[in-house]
Amino acid sequence: MFGSRKDDSPTPAPAASPEPAPTKTERQPDGPRTSTARGFLSSEVSIDGDLTFRNELLIDGKVNGKINATGTLIVGKNARVRGEVRVKAVTIQGTIEGNVFASERCSLEPGATLRGDIESPRLALDENASFLGRAKISR
Repeated sequence: MFGSRKDDSPTPAPAASPEPAPTKTERQPDGPRTSTARGFLSSEVSIDGDLTFRNELLIDGKVNGKINATGTLIVGKNARVRGEVRVKAVTIQGTIEGNVFASERCSLEPGATLRGDIESPRLALDENASFLGRAKISR
């Protein structure tokens, strides 16, 4: 009896432990990288054409074209965007010349300039931001 308990314990433990450990280790890093991935376009980058992304993008350069995304856009202090912007949420610190459609939130921070219309369920406008256009607060 005493010997059979020792035989039962070591056999299931080594067989079960090595197989799940490598599988979990390999799959866990892939999930977080994809879900927390953050893109960045520096101030020296200039794009002529349409831009799409999924998660989050910080633009500090120049974009001439439409931006269409299911994620969050941050327009940095040095950024200049010319074109329509359709995103989940946008935080503007730089300049956008074009209409902005945000499905969740649009925020203009100090120093931001927006020349165009906004359509969003939530709008935050700092007193030191510049906005020339119409705002439609939709549900």
